[in-house]
Amino acid sequence: MKADSTQPNAGPTCTVRLLGRMDYDTAWEFQKSLAERRACLQVPDTLLFVEHPPTYTLGLGGREDNFRTPPSELARLGAVVRRVDRGGDVTFHGPGQLVGYPVISLEGRRGGVLRYLRELEEVLIVALKHWGVQAQTIRRHTGVWVGNEKIAAIGVKVTTRHITQHGFALNLSTDLRFFDHIVPCGIPEKGVTSIGRLTGYAPSLQQAAKTVAQAFGEVFHRCMAWEDASAGTDGNPS
Repeated sequence: MKADSTQPNAGPTCTVRLLGRMDYDTAWEFQKSLAERRACLQVPDTLLFVEHPPTYTLGLGGREDNFRTPPSELARLGAVVRRVDRGGDVTFHGPGQLVGYPVISLEGRRGGVLRYLRELEEVLIVALKHWGVQAQTIRRHTGVWVGNEKIAAIGVKVTTRHITQHGFALNLSTDLRFFDHIVPCGIPEKGVTSIGRLTGYAPSLQQAAKTVAQAFGEVFHRCMAWEDASAGTDGNPS
């Protein structure tokens, strides 16, 4: 069952699913299954939203010495540590953070992965304006920044069939002390921030997902159609 689209953007439909709190491995397997179905034209472009329990991920080019606390110790503290197949270095996912996983086709689009990254940054900059946060990009550093502090990390993968996986993590009310255990994104000279820290107010996961989905539709020229969250995560959206 699908709700009405969130805005009247002309263009292809992009399904939106808010999965709520979900462990990283389950979400990762769901992404991969959905990407296979998208490549076979069995499902439309899809934007997944999720909140993870404490999880540290290290991208393909990431360096393990960017962990300030050894991964084995982080595991004993209750955090999951995973090496994953996205770009970028080490980052943190956890409560109070909106994680977005676009599973969309880039086939036939000019600009490739670089343009896609720039557009994801623009989505988050547009969304942040809704909460009075003026954010920007920084040359040579992917992600979205407020001054010298990163408010949203981005790391993606594009399959050989031009389907995107992984995505972005926007700090809403994240406990920023989790980032003390790592060199966030491998950039020691810059910090991390959140909407709550900057404004004194943090939107809920649902509120943030709605705002970011609307911005995604504006930037990518998609008609965003929300899917019933009861649809499960077996890779077969109904």
